[in-house]
Amino acid sequence: MNWQQLFPRAPWVPPDQADEDGFVGLGGDLSPPCLLRAYCEGVFPWFNEGDPVLWWSPNPRAIFEIDDFHVSRRMQRTIRSGKFTVTFDTAFSDVIRGCAVREEGTWITDAMIEAYTRLHDLGHAHSVETWQDGELAGGLYGIAIGAFFAAESMFYWKTDASKVALAALVDRLKARKYELLDTQMVTPHTISMGARDISRGAYLRRLKIAIQKRLVHFG
Repeated sequence: MNWQQLFPRAPWVPPDQADEDGFVGLGGDLSPPCLLRAYCEGVFPWFNEGDPVLWWSPNPRAIFEIDDFHVSRRMQRTIRSGKFTVTFDTAFSDVIRGCAVREEGTWITDAMIEAYTRLHDLGHAHSVETWQDGELAGGLYGIAIGAFFAAESMFYWKTDASKVALAALVDRLKARKYELLDTQMVTPHTISMGARDISRGAYLRRLKIAIQKRLVHFG
């Protein structure tokens, strides 16, 4: 689908015109056409409560190479132990709200929760849940377009629950022949599992190819 036709007036400049921090624009809204056009163009929203919608396309951009994802031996033992049960798209609302609970504050505002829940209802946003003893222990959510997946945020209430969710996500993406897994910016946690930076230009070239793969499906 051509998201430029559904949302013809984007409030951001092309990513190659971003400032040194990756800022590309402000304004617009969080409607599905606007968000999906943004992801297709390598742009994502990130702003605080009370601010206008701010749009970003950082350089470099952090990704996981799906075939090179690293799971430590300890984590492999945890996964094999059956300590956690993993599901997909069974508790999206609980997962995104779990991701919004941060001691240092959160960019996942009520407006963001509502917007990404709409995308979930439309089949573009997905969640991975980890459960322990029948209770939600952790998880993650993100956006899927073609063979591209943008991992937005993850959380845990039990040790290792988010890492198990991420490993399960990568297994699913690999099985379904996804080509690009975006994690926006590296953190010590994601670096330990194989995340790396690539240039914005390289990211945009790979993104353009990945989103055109219409026979790839998350479910």
